[in-house]
Amino acid sequence: MQGLIIENISNLYKIKSGNNIYEAVARGKFKNDNITPVVGDNVEIDITDEENKKAVIEKILDRKIYVKRPKIANITQMVFVLSSKDPKPDILMLDKQLAFAEFLGVKSIIVLNKTDLDNKKQFEEIKKDYEKIGYKVIETQAKEGIGVDELKEKLKGNINVFSGNSGVGKSTLINAIFKDKITQEGEISKKNKKGKNTTTYIKLYEIDKNTYIADTPGFSTFDISEIKSKELCNFFKEFKKYIKDCEYIGCTHIKEENCGIKRALEDGKITESRYQNFCKIYEDLKEKEKRKW
Repeated sequence: MQGLIIENISNLYKIKSGNNIYEAVARGKFKNDNITPVVGDNVEIDITDEENKKAVIEKILDRKIYVKRPKIANITQMVFVLSSKDPKPDILMLDKQLAFAEFLGVKSIIVLNKTDLDNKKQFEEIKKDYEKIGYKVIETQAKEGIGVDELKEKLKGNINVFSGNSGVGKSTLINAIFKDKITQEGEISKKNKKGKNTTTYIKLYEIDKNTYIADTPGFSTFDISEIKSKELCNFFKEFKKYIKDCEYIGCTHIKEENCGIKRALEDGKITESRYQNFCKIYEDLKEKEKRKW
């Protein structure tokens, strides 16, 4: 029988198979193979006690995606939540996260929350810039439930991970999505009230058929050092088509002359803020690579 791991606490797993949820342990052979089942894994299980819904994980099916920190498999979409004000939008963090999503090969949604607090409507500039690149941007006022239905529609059919700095309204947004799921809403609210990153385990909450939200710590400050500095340009998706116009193979797009990306910047095809953030992330990755040796 096959199922999806929806929760992992210590070495106990909850597996959703059809309409049933089984509590399972993993066979010892996984330790010998140096692989551990994680939330999001599709697995084969043997039922050991149907009445009490007990099982054993026999096999981990092929993973499409695996994130090391926090450990989760097969996510298909990342939702990046920014606050329009209080706190101000962290665009550097957003660009870092978008690059990581491109690296993983998963879809991205940008949510601009608290738009009602931004009297100068500066969020509109952010929305315009990122829609031009090709990202879906949704405006929300989570406390009032504005924009929540549009977001919920975009979550369908995906295993979704939410990411955002403390105070952007991420938990309020998730609670608004779960308004008709009292149990889950209560659980998430209770955990969120304890403060930053208090969740010690990862769980998938089903909000629709084949649609899940991962309640997970650590996605706001994840490390993107899996990306090599020289390959970073491939994960700024509006940069890719200009790389072929660079004079030098292996162009870093920072110091070189006759660079296709810098020319696109001068022509207004790439925004100044995206380019500057690319440079900062590149230098950060380069520095980390030096320290490895």
